[in-house]
Amino acid sequence: MPTLTAPDGTELAYRVLGDGAGAPLVCLPGGPMRDSAYLGDLGGLPAHRRLIVADQRGAGLSATPEDPGSYRCDRLLGDVEALREHLGLDRMDLLAHSAAANLAVRYAEQYPHRVGRLVLVTPGTGAVGLEIDGDDRREVAGLRRGEPWFPAASAAFDAIDAGEAADADWVTIAPFLYGRWDGTAQSHRAAEEAQWNAAAAEVFGSEGAFDPGATRAALAVLDTPVLVLAGEFDLASPPQVVARLAALFPRAEFVVQPGAGHYPWLDDADGFVSTVVGFLG
Repeated sequence: MPTLTAPDGTELAYRVLGDGAGAPLVCLPGGPMRDSAYLGDLGGLPAHRRLIVADQRGAGLSATPEDPGSYRCDRLLGDVEALREHLGLDRMDLLAHSAAANLAVRYAEQYPHRVGRLVLVTPGTGAVGLEIDGDDRREVAGLRRGEPWFPAASAAFDAIDAGEAADADWVTIAPFLYGRWDGTAQSHRAAEEAQWNAAAAEVFGSEGAFDPGATRAALAVLDTPVLVLAGEFDLASPPQVVARLAALFPRAEFVVQPGAGHYPWLDDADGFVSTVVGFLG
């Protein structure tokens, strides 16, 4: 994998996928702080755009920084900017999944002139101060009542929501994050533990990481086309909350992918790619 050096000297790795036409699409993985391998090829997107898929510091093949505090979201902005400079791009199209949407919107806040088009896939909303509560998640969970795994997963969700979760409950609710709980989804979930830097993830959203007022003010005047994509069945990023995120942008297109969970490229690759490519042009 090619690498670059962050401003603090940490070596950062990234993957280059495909030789699609046009400028590259820089992709930020979520987790937070998860090996970018979980993104796969984003449903075949490299056939249309060359992807630059970053491994965040301390995750995947990127090095562990000397300062653990540098895992904080606002401090990761320098890594994104260093990648842009390394690629020689004046402006870059940016795709961010899940928790990385917080990083992407903070980057757009601080470097609006460096973002061409912005794609937020089943995004986290902490950076703009939008909280997701148990009722938001139950509304989405109720759509899955006909699934054979629903009773156990629903009981596990109730335990988590009540603050009484056992470790096994976090595994049991996994089907809520996928549109189909099939072999592909189960293999994807099974790989998660080995891909995640849990200690770094705790720092990502810690005190000082977000400034919702400043971010909202910046997004309100952001002259950047934005695609905000939610999954119909996504318990992690419920569509009704994601819609409120989209409303903060003056030039946002909000799409709910039918039958999709938190990883929509796994649930309907063709639908996901068609939506993203149609937006990017």
